[in-house]
Amino acid sequence: MTTTTADRPVARPKHPVDEVLPVPKLAIYGFQHVLAFYAGAVVVPLLLAGAIGLTNEQLIHLINADLFTCGIASIIQSIGFWKVGVRLPLLQGVTFTAVSPMIAIGLAHGGGTDGLVVIYGAVIVAGLVTFLIAPYFSRLIRFFPPVVTGSVITIIGIALLPVAATDAVGGAGSLHPESGRNLAYAMGTLFLIVVIQRVFKGFMATIAVLVGLVVGTLVAWILGDAQFADVGGSHWLGVTTPFFFGWPKFSLAAIVSMVVVMLITGVETTGDVFATGEIVQKRVTRDDIARALRADGLATVIGGVFNSFPYTCFAENVGLVRLTRVLSRYVVAAAGVFMIVLGLIPKAGAVVAGIPHPVLGGAALAMFATVAVVGIQTLSRVDFHDHRNVVIVATSLGVAVYVTVQPDVAKAVPDWAQIILGSGITIGSLTAIILNLVFHHVGKDFGPAVAGSPGAGLVRLDQVNEMDRDTFVATFAGLFQGPHWAVERAYDRRPFADTQDLRQAFQEALFSASDEEEDVLIAAYPNLGADSVALGDEGPGSRLDQSSVGLTHLGALEHEELTAVTRAYRERFGFPLIVCARDHESAESVIAQGRVRLGNSPRQEHAAALVEISKIAGHRFDDLVAEANPIHSARTRQISTEA
Repeated sequence: MTTTTADRPVARPKHPVDEVLPVPKLAIYGFQHVLAFYAGAVVVPLLLAGAIGLTNEQLIHLINADLFTCGIASIIQSIGFWKVGVRLPLLQGVTFTAVSPMIAIGLAHGGGTDGLVVIYGAVIVAGLVTFLIAPYFSRLIRFFPPVVTGSVITIIGIALLPVAATDAVGGAGSLHPESGRNLAYAMGTLFLIVVIQRVFKGFMATIAVLVGLVVGTLVAWILGDAQFADVGGSHWLGVTTPFFFGWPKFSLAAIVSMVVVMLITGVETTGDVFATGEIVQKRVTRDDIARALRADGLATVIGGVFNSFPYTCFAENVGLVRLTRVLSRYVVAAAGVFMIVLGLIPKAGAVVAGIPHPVLGGAALAMFATVAVVGIQTLSRVDFHDHRNVVIVATSLGVAVYVTVQPDVAKAVPDWAQIILGSGITIGSLTAIILNLVFHHVGKDFGPAVAGSPGAGLVRLDQVNEMDRDTFVATFAGLFQGPHWAVERAYDRRPFADTQDLRQAFQEALFSASDEEEDVLIAAYPNLGADSVALGDEGPGSRLDQSSVGLTHLGALEHEELTAVTRAYRERFGFPLIVCARDHESAESVIAQGRVRLGNSPRQEHAAALVEISKIAGHRFDDLVAEANPIHSARTRQISTEA
């Protein structure tokens, strides 16, 4: 008797994320994650130890504790239990966001182990706060839009660069910052990292920083500038014990600073979770975000107890998941096991502690500058036509750089505030968060200026949303030649959420017309290079469009050539040749495109005319916004070449 599928339930296929690979593959892929992660994992204790004056022996213990706790944190995040851990292939590491605030905390409390125990007190409390607020954090995401996260990430990169530069010249207190040998080590390491990134792809490119550190250290050792005497005296096996450096001490200012760090890393973790969800094609819910943040919080508490630091998801390994397409979360768990093992071998920490400062500084320059670039990429999604966003980014960056370049300014405020003002990352991040609340969430939201001028009166987005139809048409009629139906239909799409939404309303309206309406609109555009355009009879928009490449004052030969092309085009297709002149570099380029388009079909040219009209309208819209926001006119406004 056969059993049909109807007689038994059909097993649901296992998602690749939940697939348990064979042990050899788990080991190979897991170790690859460790290699890609290792340099970033150990750089935080290296930077912190040098900055607050820890001994080499203490640094070795920090490195081993860091690796040991990284392994535990990664297993918690990838495997998970109860409501802790997102159960995605996410590897945990110490956040770079915490470096500058921790250095400031340590130095403010005397440096050495005296400062370290205050850091651990703040880390433990911040971890507990993160764990407790995790279910509510997803509701706060709206207060961390790209203008805030982009500013914060850029600030992190910029504020960390001086730390890297200090190492590059031999470390804090270097007696010979002008040393040519230090310069050679730092620039040589950086150069090697760049070469590897340029020449190699795939796995080798992901470990460029690690290779740079290894080769740089090897060269320094051959030349007698790298010392590994502590390796021989270190044990093969050692277990990090809780509160190795003493019982934690608690400072309110330090705790506030570290809680801000964890809020920022919470935003980073959220982004990494969503990015990983897209890579593995698994939907991320609010509960997933809460589980990921609980794991961050728990790992951070464990870090404070076991002599390590705040933890977050590492973006480097998110990229490795995309690169390898190995989606199993158990691979990351295997990497966690490897890190726990490495954390139990003090000799491994001693080897890392022997990396010369200039070599580390050269690698750190690449890593920290890359962080700033990620911030710039995030800021590229910000609507900078909205002057409020300009103020938020400019002010937070300015304050952060001010404090980073002149750290002694913290002495101008009471002791309890020095931790906050003493860190460019902390004060810059707080500034971005507070200004975003003030400009976007407190009081009446007037919206960005989208028309008018500072002298003649600005037209803001909230006013556009309240306009009657006639006023709206009068304000934006100049985007198109001739009939106003496109502007009238855009009006029906109110309210507009932002400048981009308003722009898209005109585009949607343009491409929703009937054939008859399109024909009338196309026919309303003047001939390229026509005298009526130069005289202004076709409106200022046409004059500005065509003058951008000199079509309004061509020489006799070029004018005759352009006239011949436009005449032939009209005879062939029955409507004028429409070209968005501002997308071209010269009149010759416009004429050349006209000749090429003569060979197209009427249907294709009809569609091409609408696309060119859309481009022209886009430039004219930019003109309106630039006039209302002069700070952007150099970027968005085409300047007429006429006298």
